[in-house]
Amino acid sequence: MVQRVEHSTKGAILKLLYTHNDQFLSGQWISEHIGCSRTAVWKHIQSLIAEGYRISSVQKKGYKLIDAPMGLSEAAVSAHLTTKVIGRHICFYDSIGSTQKKALRLADEGAEHGTVVLTNEQTSGRGRLGHTWQSQRGTNIALSLILRPELPIDQTPQLTLLTAVAAAETIEKQAGLSCGIKWPNDLLFEGKKLVGILTELMAEATYVKAVVIGIGFNVNTTAFPDPIKSEAASFASLTGKQFALAPIVQQFFASFETLYQLYLSEGFKKIRPLWEKRALNLGKQIKVRQPGGRVLIGTALGINDDGVLRLKKTDGTIANVYSADVEWD
Repeated sequence: MVQRVEHSTKGAILKLLYTHNDQFLSGQWISEHIGCSRTAVWKHIQSLIAEGYRISSVQKKGYKLIDAPMGLSEAAVSAHLTTKVIGRHICFYDSIGSTQKKALRLADEGAEHGTVVLTNEQTSGRGRLGHTWQSQRGTNIALSLILRPELPIDQTPQLTLLTAVAAAETIEKQAGLSCGIKWPNDLLFEGKKLVGILTELMAEATYVKAVVIGIGFNVNTTAFPDPIKSEAASFASLTGKQFALAPIVQQFFASFETLYQLYLSEGFKKIRPLWEKRALNLGKQIKVRQPGGRVLIGTALGINDDGVLRLKKTDGTIANVYSADVEWD
């Protein structure tokens, strides 16, 4: 089932309750603010309560949001959002196959810069190089961000590295965990994956039409299936705490927008050191598995100004690696 409430009357009421969650809102004030009857307000409040929202109703005072079901909503994310562009237009789905596929379709249809596809459950998500990335209902975060940068095509890989820095900052601020970045797109804590990033480009000749960045955060999962049990972790499994999802999304949007503006004004030279100080594989001997099955072994020297990994091979020559899976002992 797909649920979209961001433009509905009920969604507008819910956003008001989130925005003013420290006070009671009268039915009259809500009805005047939104432009509907008080009876409609009451009916939508009852519907929200039936969906699991705890809303206090006090005569002559009005309604106050006390608690919400586990998971995300457009209202929860947008109510206290501080960004100017990123996340100001959210397409929210209670369940969707892939946020990335939907975002690519919206981008092709002309969706504006900063649009986000966000879901409570992703059932057929995908990562780089054909890997899968699923998100359990109300437990983790899966979203895709549409950008329309005025960049040469060869500079778009830099946006993946910028996104990784934004995700690392988000985890540091929200969970108190200092993660490392595995080139180009995974965030790890003590060798276990917390975040995955997938960047896809829409272009014509040398013109970038759009960049769609998919990102998944493992947040409240406490038990992982056998195939990935030894490789994955979550905020909850590492800290023993459960986390509200909306503040994490809000923090990511804020961190991303700040870094993106810095990038546009001063270039990748300002982002590169922020990425490199968190990089896990610099100076290490690594094995690089490229699309098509080619394997390279050498020492990771760092990234160049285009965000491409520089590898010193065993024969002493330097190879530029644009896309690959990286392994090391």
